[in-house]
Amino acid sequence: MIQTEHEAPIRVRGLTKRYGQRSVLRGLDLDVAAGETYALLGPNGAGKSTAIEILEGTRWPDTGEVRVLGREPLTAPRSWKAGFGTVAQTTGEYGPYSPRELISYFSRLYAQPRGVDEVLELVGLTGQAQARAAQLSGGQQRRLDVALGIVGRPRLLFLDEPTTGFDPAARRQFWDMLEGLSSEGVSILLTTHYLDEAARLADRVGVLSGGRIVAEGPPAELGGVEARTPVVSWRDASGERREERTHLPAAVAARLREAALAAGDPTGEPAELEIKRPGLEDIYLELIRSETEDAQRAEHAKLTEHVESGTEATR
Repeated sequence: MIQTEHEAPIRVRGLTKRYGQRSVLRGLDLDVAAGETYALLGPNGAGKSTAIEILEGTRWPDTGEVRVLGREPLTAPRSWKAGFGTVAQTTGEYGPYSPRELISYFSRLYAQPRGVDEVLELVGLTGQAQARAAQLSGGQQRRLDVALGIVGRPRLLFLDEPTTGFDPAARRQFWDMLEGLSSEGVSILLTTHYLDEAARLADRVGVLSGGRIVAEGPPAELGGVEARTPVVSWRDASGERREERTHLPAAVAARLREAALAAGDPTGEPAELEIKRPGLEDIYLELIRSETEDAQRAEHAKLTEHVESGTEATR
C-alpha cells in the first residue's frame, strides 16, 4: 500500500518486544505527523533504540501494528527505505574519503537526490568538503552522518541521540540545521537525553517508561497544568526549610512578607524565599519517578499474591 496524502509517516499500535524474560516494549502506541518533530524521551534501557530499529525494519517486533510511510517495515520493498534517513547513535566509519566524495557516492543510490553542494551547505560542511572525514571533529562527523541521511530527500528522518558528546556551541549549530530541515516538511523522530534539546526542537514529546508512552504533548504542556504548579520555598523563623505548591505564588509571597513584618522583621523579606516554576526536566524526572514507583508497587503486589497463593495451597 502506498502512503496516502493524509496518512501519518509513523503509526504504531500495541507494539511489544521481549528479549528473553525481559519486556522492553509493552504495548507502545505512537504517531508522528507529516512535518512534525517528535522527541521520544526515556531513561537508558527504556526501549527507545529498539523502537526505532523496529520502525526502520532492522528488528522484528513480537506483536503490534507498525506502519512507516504507509508500509509495514518487515514486508516493505527495498525502495521503501529511500523514503527515510537514519542517523544512529554512533558515527559511521568513512575511511579515507572526504565529505564530498561520500555524499556524491551515496547520492547515486537515490532516484532524485539533493545536489552535493546543497547538502554540504545544509549541514554546514562546505568548508570541510575536501577534508578527510576521519580528521573532522566529532560534531562535524555527526553533521556528515546527517548529510548522508538526507541526501536522498527523505520524508522522514530518524535521529538516535544525535548530539551526544557535542559542546554547547556545536549542539546549537546542529539544532539550527535540524530546524531548517523541519521547515522543509521533513518529519523527524528524535531520541535524546537532553531536555533542552527536546524543548527547543520538538513539536511534541513522549515519555517512554515501562515499555509504554506514559505522557505526551507539546513541551510546554507535558504533564498537564498540575505538573506545572509553581513551588514557593523559604526558611522559617526556626530555620526549617518549607515549601508550598500553589497557582498563586505572588499571593503566598505577600502573605509571608506580612507575617515577617508582623514578627518584627523590618525588611519583611522571608529568608531564602524562592519561587520555582517546574520546567520540562522537572516534569520528566517526576514522571519517570512516579512510573518507577508504580511499577515497583505492582511487582510487590504480584509477588505478595504469589506467596500468599502458595501458602494457601500448602495448607
